[in-house]
Amino acid sequence: MHFEVIGGKKLKGDIIPQGAKNEALQIISAVLLTPEKIIINNIPDILDVNLLIELLVKMGVKVQRLSGSGASFQADDIDIDYLNSLDFRQQSGRLRGSVMLAGPLLARFKKAYIPKPGGDKIGRRRLDTHIIGFEKLGVQFSYETNDSTFLLQAPNLKGAYILLDEPSVTGTANIIMAASMAEGVTTIYNAACEPYIQQLCNMLNRMGAKITGIGSNLIHIEGVSYLGGTDHTMLPDMIEIGSFIGLAAMTQSEITIKNARIDQLGVIPNKFNQIGIQMEFRGDDIFIPEQNVYEVQTFLDGSVLNIYDHPWPGLTPDLLSILLVVATQAKGSVLIHQKMFESRLFFVDKLIDMGAQIILCDPHRAAVIGLGRSTPLRGITMSSPDIRAGVALLIAAMSAQGKSIIQNVEQIDRGYQYIDQRLNALGAEIIRVS
Repeated sequence: MHFEVIGGKKLKGDIIPQGAKNEALQIISAVLLTPEKIIINNIPDILDVNLLIELLVKMGVKVQRLSGSGASFQADDIDIDYLNSLDFRQQSGRLRGSVMLAGPLLARFKKAYIPKPGGDKIGRRRLDTHIIGFEKLGVQFSYETNDSTFLLQAPNLKGAYILLDEPSVTGTANIIMAASMAEGVTTIYNAACEPYIQQLCNMLNRMGAKITGIGSNLIHIEGVSYLGGTDHTMLPDMIEIGSFIGLAAMTQSEITIKNARIDQLGVIPNKFNQIGIQMEFRGDDIFIPEQNVYEVQTFLDGSVLNIYDHPWPGLTPDLLSILLVVATQAKGSVLIHQKMFESRLFFVDKLIDMGAQIILCDPHRAAVIGLGRSTPLRGITMSSPDIRAGVALLIAAMSAQGKSIIQNVEQIDRGYQYIDQRLNALGAEIIRVS
């Protein structure tokens, strides 16, 4: 499947961001912690989330779609034997988010299987943080080389002091869910503290968990013997919001992003300000005016701006691809430094083919010389290597002269719901070709 994109169209109108993909994978996994009903609202209709829900259904979770983007989940009759089946390994191996099932399964059923995870090809993404954290809680594990699967068993989960070697978001979430029903107190230091982790902790507390330190990197969990049902509404997706900000500037469009939960965006608006993008906060909406020129700021001493990713409350690595693309048509230069993944900049060769001025210094750094719209990008045929690079290339194609073809759009569909339909409603010309 591919997109045919006719570039040079100015967009105008309102757009509502989808529910947060990365939060959804944690929250939906957490339904396994209780036999009671859980209602989740603002679920994004995207491939990765739908694959996870499909996997839960095969495990025995009763799922009922509600009006809009809501669904109810009830895990009162789980088939534990299914976890050791070839079908489970194949299904869960298709998406990285399946690793999030381990924590709740260990908490409630005392065993779990983690197949070699799927997902983006953006460099090494270790499972060490998950496994080492589980070990501290008393989990025993073995690795089955024949089918690339970890078998985890925990007859008695016991609270422990855990100092994470990296503030992994999925690792922190997995350990929190396992520890929520462990015996005693668990302390996690150097914990991830993203809004998604805060959302998970608040949801678990409504279910009866005892978690303190929410929003910090030092989390305390007092284990309980039972968790009950609750309702939960997911945040809007901050990555999609950042993508729309960059898209508006790149295509000289006037766009209003509705209900953006600006209080949860951290440094994201500031980073787009640094490359010259204007925006207005109107209540909880973000208005991006049409801009002919946007100019990259320098540091106070006049040196070239350096934008890099960092664990929260730093800049999420998921937006560096977007910022890099948008910088190609800014006035001025910027160094994009992707610290956390070593393969995420390997899409810049497509941008260079389109006419962008980029020097790929090494797998982690790219110097972007902004063209200030003096030379528009030109349409080409390209392929989407991962979710975020795919949308970055889509933004480039929408601003380019002529027609672009973006192949492998299944990668984009994994993280962005109906992206072609929603952008076409604002005036884009994106044709999906099967």
